[in-house]
Amino acid sequence: MRADPEYAPEYLAIEAVTRIGPKMVVELQKLRAMNPGAPPDALASMVVYRYTNHARLSGAVSGAVGLAGAVLDVGVLAWTQAKMVLLIAVIYGRDPADPERAIELLVLQGVHKYTDTARAALQVARGRQGIETLLPDKRRPLNQMLMRLGLKLAQMAGIKAAKRIFAKLVPGAAIILGSFANAGATKALAQKAMALYSRPQLPGQRPPLQLPSGEPRKY
Repeated sequence: MRADPEYAPEYLAIEAVTRIGPKMVVELQKLRAMNPGAPPDALASMVVYRYTNHARLSGAVSGAVGLAGAVLDVGVLAWTQAKMVLLIAVIYGRDPADPERAIELLVLQGVHKYTDTARAALQVARGRQGIETLLPDKRRPLNQMLMRLGLKLAQMAGIKAAKRIFAKLVPGAAIILGSFANAGATKALAQKAMALYSRPQLPGQRPPLQLPSGEPRKY
């Protein structure tokens, strides 16, 4: 993402589905074991509460450590949100490791308005994963790269106004603003994810993930 910040959201979505997706099946098994008989909506609400608190803590901790910290904050927030969305998806029977989840993640987070454009952007990003081979003299200066990376990740994390991210550089306001912005963006994303994945799938769509009652699914 540092070498190619323009496609930072796509890289993050790809990595999230690849790395986190399979683990979310196990997370759901643990959640069900702790809450036997709980319906999907109740489990999803528990997940939203957990990850909203994680996002709030992230904003409070990293809000006062400068530009690099602000970029790190939105990166951690986007990654946390991706985990939440994938866990909500598996709660409602979707396969969290399906590449379609990366497309849905980008649309849910407002990076792309339509699934077709999200799919095309992901294809481009996959073709650019060797971008780190660019010559050093063609790379952007560090501060410029950080600013661009921060803006792209802020867009993915649902914090649309750049001033709401980089105002965290202001002493005193940093912790309050970071905590509030992170929690609000995460809760809004959770509502959209629950609305999407709680709908019955249309004919022709991929079948929902069938979770076993015993051992978690192996990948």
